[in-house]
Amino acid sequence: MNLRHIEIFHAVYVNGSVSAAARALNVSQPSVSKTLRHAETLLGFDLFQRIGGRLVPTEDAHNLFADVAEIQERVRALREAGRNMRSGSGGQLRISALPSLALGVLPAAVSRFLQKRPGVHFDLQTVHHDDLLRKLYEREADIAIASEPPRGAALSSTWLGEGELVALYREAEMPDAPARLELADLAGRPFISLAGSGPMGTLLSEELDRLGIELDEVAAARTFYIGAALVRAGVGIAVVDSFTAEAWLAPGLAMRPLKPSLAFDLHAIHLLDRPPSALASEFLTVLREEIEAE
Repeated sequence: MNLRHIEIFHAVYVNGSVSAAARALNVSQPSVSKTLRHAETLLGFDLFQRIGGRLVPTEDAHNLFADVAEIQERVRALREAGRNMRSGSGGQLRISALPSLALGVLPAAVSRFLQKRPGVHFDLQTVHHDDLLRKLYEREADIAIASEPPRGAALSSTWLGEGELVALYREAEMPDAPARLELADLAGRPFISLAGSGPMGTLLSEELDRLGIELDEVAAARTFYIGAALVRAGVGIAVVDSFTAEAWLAPGLAMRPLKPSLAFDLHAIHLLDRPPSALASEFLTVLREEIEAE
């Protein structure tokens, strides 16, 4: 039996007659009768007997119906999923993002998206750059949002926008700070290092090496949000990404971009054999707009 045979048999069994099954399926009665006879021929036994002008299921039909009903439910669920994907309703988006993005930009994009697609379920995770590949390979995430795709991996990426590194500090420590700070302006002040935080930390370290500047490191952090928390606690000054700084700004804290600017790209990363769904692509458009608005 193929799916059409199963659909016809199920409709006749549930509705009790060929005419009712035809109305339920919005097809002609002859089409239902022909398909039902063909199914019985393939099976080698009758599915219904006509008794008193009604179609009565045979014992074989009763035995077959449980399996047929399960198949029909799966087909129904598949069709519903297809409709949801086309309309953008329902479905799940599993996204991993660097903590710096999960503090502000990502939640704002999710909020905007759910206003348009309230049936979507988000599964959001923060991930350090070193764990990004594992999240994708183990199918814990469909998409990872990060500053740089890992090299040498079977990945593809979509550019989302860019950010820049900024100095985050307590206003009382530099009340007359210019509009942009040079890294040399941070020398001699307590500094929170984020050199081990991934590509953005490496970007800063390479610029310090290029300029030959050594900062007075009093603490080190692996994530920018920990660095920002240390700034707020009065430990020192940190250079973090602009998204983290915006999310952590509070009375008494200030941020300044660097001179020259240290910019970085943001990407939506996925496995080559798992490209973003139509729903995911729509969400990435909203996320890109949030990044551009920062």
